[in-house]
Amino acid sequence: MDLQSFVSILISGVALGVLYALMAFGLAIVWTTLGIFNFAHGAFIAVGAYLAWQFGSAAGLGLGYLPGAGLAVAAMFLLGVATQFVLVRPFERQKDIVLLTVITTLAGATILTNLLNVVWGPRMKQIEPAAGGELSFGLVHLRSQEAIMVVVVGATLAALAWFLLRTATGRSMRAVAQNREAAQLMGLDVHRLYALTFGLAAAVAGLAGIFIASIRFMSPNMGDDPLQKAIVVVILGGVARFTYSIYAAFVVGMIEAFSTYYVGLYWTPAVLFGLMILVLIVKPEGLFGRRQRSV
Repeated sequence: MDLQSFVSILISGVALGVLYALMAFGLAIVWTTLGIFNFAHGAFIAVGAYLAWQFGSAAGLGLGYLPGAGLAVAAMFLLGVATQFVLVRPFERQKDIVLLTVITTLAGATILTNLLNVVWGPRMKQIEPAAGGELSFGLVHLRSQEAIMVVVVGATLAALAWFLLRTATGRSMRAVAQNREAAQLMGLDVHRLYALTFGLAAAVAGLAGIFIASIRFMSPNMGDDPLQKAIVVVILGGVARFTYSIYAAFVVGMIEAFSTYYVGLYWTPAVLFGLMILVLIVKPEGLFGRRQRSV
């Protein structure tokens, strides 16, 4: 491998890691806060892409890339709140809430995917990139759209981290994640915070779908593969903290980039899932989690 190839693989790994971090954040924050797994997350990615295409493309409302993306993210936040209210909230006090929400979110994902087929049809579409061309700095060659993605996603994750760590609402969400009963005794509105969590997760998923659809073709089932990658990222990172999934996303991105170079595109998923199984066996709390003693 020459230096140019090595640099190209590193850049590809960083771009994939940024995208996977955005995809996995929504899964991680819902799991950390509510203690459930949202199988509609992949459908959220697809819906966000189609809404941005409808709002922004010339074949839709023709508002342009930035207004279309902004409206799509806002609409996805509302969709996330509605999903939590309809599919999760009725079962919050049930003993087997994890199993029930697996069923309800799977059903929600199926409904959303079929609605995309009905409204926009099965033919593949693509969102026009915000910028064309390529950026070159010595050995570094990166498409302009990917550079924009890295900057926007990095800023988004930094803003979300600031929100969760520094604001009163963010600290309230973390308090609910640590102990729901204690948070309720302190007067926190748990239902509102759960809805906000789902809304944020859906908005971030929609943003990920917009970037995916601007560098690849999109279809109603386009969220299936990102959902699988997000699951791998969350499991590898561990679910104790939402930041662990961000670290794991870059690990997965680098592994995928180098695996694609050495073993090919079709064997790369086997490498990732093999690594996930190995981590579950050896370190089930995740690469960045800490083992806790039980009594």
